[in-house]
Amino acid sequence: MKVKNVLRINSIVAIFLLSTITFSCKEKKKNVETQALEVESKEVAVPFFQLSLAQWSIHNMIKKDKVDPYTFAEKAKEWGFTGLEYVSQLYPADLENNEYSPEAMAAFVEKSNAEAKKHGMQNVLIMIDGQGNLAVSDKAERDAAVERHYKWVDAAAAMGCHAIRVNLNGESDPVKWHANSVDGLTKLATYAKTKNIEILVENHGGLSSNGAMHAAVMEEVNMDNCGSLPDFGNFCITRKKDSWECAEMYDIYKGVTELMPHAMAVSAKSNDFDENGNEVNIDYKKMLQIVKDAGYTGFIGVEYEGKELSEAEGIIATKDLMLKVAKELK
Repeated sequence: MKVKNVLRINSIVAIFLLSTITFSCKEKKKNVETQALEVESKEVAVPFFQLSLAQWSIHNMIKKDKVDPYTFAEKAKEWGFTGLEYVSQLYPADLENNEYSPEAMAAFVEKSNAEAKKHGMQNVLIMIDGQGNLAVSDKAERDAAVERHYKWVDAAAAMGCHAIRVNLNGESDPVKWHANSVDGLTKLATYAKTKNIEILVENHGGLSSNGAMHAAVMEEVNMDNCGSLPDFGNFCITRKKDSWECAEMYDIYKGVTELMPHAMAVSAKSNDFDENGNEVNIDYKKMLQIVKDAGYTGFIGVEYEGKELSEAEGIIATKDLMLKVAKELK
């Protein structure tokens, strides 16, 4: 073989090897960049829900430690939330002690709005307690309870909330409870519709914690501004006499599944956690999968009620668990 041919062959081989090495390096670089993007994507993955904080999570701070309830927005912001769920009974000095006068309600709205704006928070809803029984059999009493909720509908509208949460108490007979609930809710939701506010019923003890019966009420009311607020943990229908211990418990996963078709808000209840940060009584992965499968993408409110952790620690533990589980869902 001539020297010229050998040199030509060697040149061709060298060019081939050089191009192969260059291509390989580019591919490796591309793979590294892709992997980095995938890792970054996982780190900034956005959950299917928004995070709000139920003010009841700090009720001990407010009631026992005398923390100012108007610091709610500041604390929620600090703990990583974007939405606020107020609790009406946590402002006794301003509201109850002043018999919920128009002046007292206006001051509550003004202060709450100022704090929410100051800390860049969104007012989501107000949880209403102590304003009368919407499912009581006495019609005059029921109508009076409906009217006592009007001022809270007005307050929610003035605060930019989308809803108020109400309770269906006052009757233990299932047939009467159903009829009374439909009547009370229809009247209240009819008024609330004029203010563009939703009326939400939480499973909050009694027959409202029977998922099937609760859902049946929603189906008969059949108004687009009346729905449910499924709480992961409030499914005790009756308690033992002179005790907080539950005597009749509804299946929590069945209950949430039944209520989700009507859900306009969701409450993530928590009490105790194990060493891995999981709630010991509620399978959060199973529960959040139910919520996701229902197509829900709104706010989920953290509501910590435990005693082992401080309220701040419990709130953060619940939020962290929700975010961790959200990444694992299908």
